[in-house]
Amino acid sequence: MRLFTFFRSSAAFRVRIALNLKGLAYDARSVSLPKGEHRGAEYAGHSAQGLVPTLEADGHALSQSLAIMEYLEETHPQPPLLPADPPGRARVRSLALLVACEIHPLNNLRTLNHLRKGLGQSEDQVADWYRHWIADGFSKLEADLARAAGTGRFSHGDAPTIADCCLVPQVFNARRYESDLKPYPTVLRIFDACMQLDAFDRAQPARQPDAE
Repeated sequence: MRLFTFFRSSAAFRVRIALNLKGLAYDARSVSLPKGEHRGAEYAGHSAQGLVPTLEADGHALSQSLAIMEYLEETHPQPPLLPADPPGRARVRSLALLVACEIHPLNNLRTLNHLRKGLGQSEDQVADWYRHWIADGFSKLEADLARAAGTGRFSHGDAPTIADCCLVPQVFNARRYESDLKPYPTVLRIFDACMQLDAFDRAQPARQPDAE
């Protein structure tokens, strides 16, 4: 397997965690987002979408982190990253989508760069934007995790799932922008449980070969 990744990309971070949890070896190829390498002709030969991550596996080039994790779940089902029961699988997907579709798109690099360059916002204004949407999304995530009977040591039950693969990178991002995370004790408890596992620790940005 070959993973086109960038150390600070939260979407690529999710897939690195999933690959580690599955015990799958991969060749990491760095694609620098700040340098615009994802928009270059070389990378276009690997990704029609021009985004990271891209996973090349079994003769296919796969894009979008959630789709990649679902592919890994279907092709390498052990250990499972989705529960066995349909309601449990739906809840895990809901938690993952809350991060990947409600929080992340508002705070990814393309959005922040448009705020800076396209709309002339200052760095303080960009940071305020970032923290606002972290607070909005994390309040929803905390409410679900704190109230639902399905929450265990991890986001759902006592084994990590795709939901945790999404939660951890978003906490890293929130801390990078100095968001106040004290209102989200359940989120932080689960984050700490995840980071005790080698699969999560090895996937973190600072441990990647292209870390700056």
